[in-house]
Amino acid sequence: MFKKIPTPILLLLPAIIVLAAVVLVPLLLSLYSSFTPFRLTRPQTLYVFVGLRNYMRILTDPVFLAAFVRTVVLLTIALNLEMLLGLGLALLVNKATMGQRVLRTMMMFPMMFSPVLVGFQFKFMFNDNVGLINNALQALGLTDNAIPWLIDGNLALFSIVVAEVWSSTAVFAILILSGLLAMPQEPVEAARVDGCTPLQTFRYVIWPFLMPFAFIAMTIRSLDVARAYDIVKIMTDGGPARRTELLWTLVGRTAYADAQMGLANAMAYVSIILSIAFTVYFFRKLALARTQIGAEW
Repeated sequence: MFKKIPTPILLLLPAIIVLAAVVLVPLLLSLYSSFTPFRLTRPQTLYVFVGLRNYMRILTDPVFLAAFVRTVVLLTIALNLEMLLGLGLALLVNKATMGQRVLRTMMMFPMMFSPVLVGFQFKFMFNDNVGLINNALQALGLTDNAIPWLIDGNLALFSIVVAEVWSSTAVFAILILSGLLAMPQEPVEAARVDGCTPLQTFRYVIWPFLMPFAFIAMTIRSLDVARAYDIVKIMTDGGPARRTELLWTLVGRTAYADAQMGLANAMAYVSIILSIAFTVYFFRKLALARTQIGAEW
């Protein structure tokens, strides 16, 4: 039997079996269960097919729609802030004449912390009683009362954005810095000779070259933010009153707290579609930016 199988496929067969067991089978099972009313407390419901009922239910559920919109807003704000801060860090490090290697290493420090650790760190910093932020503001005389960062809905979402931006700005900074280091200097020098201001040089010469690197970072980070769970779970657990509930915290709550696994899997697949949509958008932008560089450079 095995003699008829080509040698390359035979060598890859153990890896294929493992991938099928740990990825493909659970993926297909979760997709099937999203069309059933499967509950963890009632295993027999896995065999009841209800079609698109779960999907129709979540698309009319205000809690899910609010979490969906909140995830998109968080993704948009976090990506733009990370890109701007990452661009600024990359430009500053690129201008450094001494200790550039040390600066690059320091810039990567936030990436070395797990999201769970970052969540605990910022939960302590934004604590309204013993948190570093409130103590610093009160010591400076900027406020007399403790600010309820993690209790007020709007402030809690702001705190999550701060934690996300702090932990992942380095992704943009490193990729944009790699673009700056790979960029040929002849067009920049030609623009300066032609009398372009530093702003014009950056806008028309440097930034078009850096755009593919920025879109690569956006693609990576859009996948991370769209499935954000750890930091939100640790800092607020979706509270207060679900004001910081995101898609994947809602999926986790529906699946394990409410035991509605079929409904949770339907939510998860809608979340996956959101991630795919952002990925396709940024890949198109990346292809357009690369085409523009190829035409201009």
